[in-house]
Amino acid sequence: MFILIFINRFITIDFYRTKEERLELDLDYFNKITRGGIPSKTLNICLAGTGVGKTMFMTHLASSILLQGKNVLYITMEMAEERIAERIDANLLNVGMSDLEELPYQMYETKINKLQSKTTGKLIIKEYPTASAHTGHFKSLINELALKKSFKPDIVFIDYLNICASSRFKAGSNVNSYTYIKSIAEELRGLAVENDIPIFSATQTTRGGYVSSDVGLEDTSESFGLPATADFMFALISNEELEEKNQILVKQLKNRYNDPTLNRKFIIGVDRSKMRLYDVEQIAQEDLVDSGQDKSSTITSKFEKQGKFSDFKI
Repeated sequence: MFILIFINRFITIDFYRTKEERLELDLDYFNKITRGGIPSKTLNICLAGTGVGKTMFMTHLASSILLQGKNVLYITMEMAEERIAERIDANLLNVGMSDLEELPYQMYETKINKLQSKTTGKLIIKEYPTASAHTGHFKSLINELALKKSFKPDIVFIDYLNICASSRFKAGSNVNSYTYIKSIAEELRGLAVENDIPIFSATQTTRGGYVSSDVGLEDTSESFGLPATADFMFALISNEELEEKNQILVKQLKNRYNDPTLNRKFIIGVDRSKMRLYDVEQIAQEDLVDSGQDKSSTITSKFEKQGKFSDFKI
C-alpha cells in the first residue's frame, strides 16, 4: 500500500508540472483569470443583455484565435452566416463594417493576401435555423468537416446556447425551461469533452439583469442550470458612461480555472465599428469597487516577501 501511494504521488507531481495546452487570448486580464487561456473539454459562457456585445465578443475571440494559426468553427443560429463573416472580416482587416462595402477591390485583395501570409488557421461558419439544431447536428458537422475537408476545429463558437435545441427533449415536449436549458448546456459540454475542444457560447440576462450595473449569476435567463454546468462564466456590463468611453465592464461569475475573487471585475476597450476589443490602460481599472485587484497584488507581495514555500516542512 505504501509503495502504491508513493508512486501515485510522483504521478501527481508530473501531472502538475505538465503544461496544459490552452488557447491564449489577446486580452491580458482574460489570460490572467484563466491562468493562460482556455483549456480543452470546457464550456465557456458569456452573459450579457441584448445589444451589449455577446456576438461581438465571440467574433473578436474567433478572429484572435484564427490569427494564432488555429482552426475555428463558428455555428450561428441567430444571425446569418454572411453577417458573422462581415464582423470577423472587419476585425481581421481593421476596417469599419460600414467601410467594407466601399473598400476598393485591389485594396481588399491586398489586405486578404497579407492576412493569409500571417496565419495558417482556417475559419468555417455554419448557419442553422433558430432552435432547430442540437449537439447531434454539431457532431455530424464536425465529422463531415474532418472527412471532406480535413478540418478539425481547435475551438467551437455557438451563437447562442438558449436558441439551440436539445437532443434529449423534443421540441414542444412538456419540460420546463430550467431542465431544457440545463440539458442543452450538459450536451454541449459533453460535445466539448468528446472532441477534446473548448466550446464558447452565450446567454441572455433577465429583464432585471439588463438594467443592473452589477450582474450576477441570479440574472441568468431561463435556467440556473446553465451556470451550474459551465466551467467559466462572465458577464459583460455596459451603461451610458462606459459607452461614452468606448469601454465594457467584465465581471467574473464562475471560474473553474482560477480563484474568481482575483480580478473579479475589469475594464476592456471596445471599437464597435471594427468589432474589436482591446486592453485599456491600468488607470481605468483603479476605480472599480470589489474588483479583487488590490487583494491580488497584496497576496503577490506577501509571497514574494516570505517565499512561496518558506513555511513548508517535510
